[in-house]
Amino acid sequence: MKYLVVFFLLVSTLFAQKLLEPLYSYKISQGVATDMLYAKKRLYISSDAGEIDVFNTKTKKRVGSIILGKIKDFMGDTIDSKIFSIDLWDDTLLILSQDNGGYSRLHLYKNKKLIQIISRESMLNITKAKFIDNHTVLLALISNDIISYDIRTKKRNWTVQASMSKFSDFALNNKKTLVAVTDESGDVHVLSTKDGKIVKRLTGENVDNVFSIDFKGNTILTGGQDRRAVIYNLKNGSAYYKMSSFFVYGVGLSPSGKIGAYSCDMSNDVELFNTVNRESLGKYKVTKKVVNSILFLNEKEFFINSRSPSVGYYKLEESK
Repeated sequence: MKYLVVFFLLVSTLFAQKLLEPLYSYKISQGVATDMLYAKKRLYISSDAGEIDVFNTKTKKRVGSIILGKIKDFMGDTIDSKIFSIDLWDDTLLILSQDNGGYSRLHLYKNKKLIQIISRESMLNITKAKFIDNHTVLLALISNDIISYDIRTKKRNWTVQASMSKFSDFALNNKKTLVAVTDESGDVHVLSTKDGKIVKRLTGENVDNVFSIDFKGNTILTGGQDRRAVIYNLKNGSAYYKMSSFFVYGVGLSPSGKIGAYSCDMSNDVELFNTVNRESLGKYKVTKKVVNSILFLNEKEFFINSRSPSVGYYKLEESK
């Protein structure tokens, strides 16, 4: 028995040595990371402590922070406002966060000023918000209602319930003309952002709750509780999945959609693969915390955001 234990320890050690470490880690000032975005050599990382840290990725130094006001919970206690998602259009930052009493609030941040455009008075449980264009944002409610919202008029352009299942995640394509919405059923609904019409329904590959989704070019990647990372090709209608040894909490696609990434084991390490020929491109070590998201800068560089105080920066290892 002891020889078997030694053998498995040696195998585990050899396996662990193949994991590629982050080239650098960006540590936030407080709380754990919830979302991130990259633009113009700036990395924005939001936290559950109601703060967004901004880093210069060239100097690797923190160059600013945005702090939201505290809120009161159901018991009347003062707490930090957890930030659910962030997005950027030109020089305007979109911030979705928790409001008093469990509802959501939405801010715009521009010229160092916070402007609130949705508050608890709207009584909306928004879980994700992203720009469609400079005056329109896409909102997702926990009920799986998807809303196109005009931030100038503060009115809805359209509202569609993607399905009767509880909302999980959505991702916009590169041109922001389509949005892929997924939920606890495992299905994916592709909607037009112009009018909310469902243009495609993808089923049968994920058979349980989907946690995360990405959408680049004609490729959609999902990850779920069934331990499957699923690739859908909208151009030719094909689909396949790669198995993980644990729940697939986080996924990401390169800008072309030719490289996919997904959390692949209980340690929440991330595997990269070629989405066309399915070939593995290496495994990357994270923090052993649940992976929130994987963000590609280009076809070789990417960030991994997990539920920890840091975000890792990685480069795809060139094949020898």
